[in-house]
Amino acid sequence: MKTVKTPLAPLKKGARVVFLKKENDLNKILKAQKRTKETINILFVSPWDEWCETLLTKVDEQCNNPESREVLYVVNSFSMPHSFVIFKSLKLPHLVRLQGDRSITEDYLPLVYRFLGVS
Repeated sequence: MKTVKTPLAPLKKGARVVFLKKENDLNKILKAQKRTKETINILFVSPWDEWCETLLTKVDEQCNNPESREVLYVVNSFSMPHSFVIFKSLKLPHLVRLQGDRSITEDYLPLVYRFLGVS
């Protein structure tokens, strides 16, 4: 899988927000994505980071659209620390979008906000 650092196109009408609890859940999602090649979004956050908590609050208020086909998976650093190694997440919040065989990553906070459509 190629990792590309390019600007992300914003979500159109929000996304369903799904909080993952176990690393096994993320592994199942990644295996399914390799098979189907569908687009998925993963947001890596930390429960102790003030910026992440603010972002999660805004995402829950403004971006959460239960009827949307697009899904935003939220990965917590406390409950799933080993999953951060998969995409080399060093800064938080870190957004990863998997499209086919490419993974597009973004860790610059204003661009993450713009992609998610929150202010």
